[in-house]
Amino acid sequence: MNNAAVEEAKVHDCESRLGRSALDLEYTVIRAPYDGRIGKIDIQEGQLMQQGKVLTFITNEAAGKWTVANLKETQLGRYPVGKEVTVTVDVIPGRGFKGKVESISRATGTRYSMMPPNNATGNFVRIIQRIPVRILLTIISILFPSLVIFALYYNSTLATAEY
Repeated sequence: MNNAAVEEAKVHDCESRLGRSALDLEYTVIRAPYDGRIGKIDIQEGQLMQQGKVLTFITNEAAGKWTVANLKETQLGRYPVGKEVTVTVDVIPGRGFKGKVESISRATGTRYSMMPPNNATGNFVRIIQRIPVRILLTIISILFPSLVIFALYYNSTLATAEY
């Protein structure tokens, strides 16, 4: 082999190592799938991560702000999808937020729990179930642009505008 071929092989080897290093560096950057704000962070600097581990929680700013109301099954008839509602929240007293019923869950909250209650005790008392209803808040982004509440439990009241 001549010197030119050896030098050519060294250059090719260095280029491939440089490409591999650039790829390894790219793997150290974590990109969010959408614009938003970070809530809870479960990682520390220098920590090794496993594939599929949740690193942090972010809110999707483009999806808007929403809340979930757990309505009794007897109340569902008054709140069909698309119905405009006013949500009042006890953490911000005296302020109502306009919203629209976006979706109604296909199952009650007990169906999603780890240990659903087994009420087969021999009595025939009917227990009213609660069904999660997602309400998209339409005006809140204009009135409170920096309002971000992560996993906040609160008491709310729904009211409909009857025309």
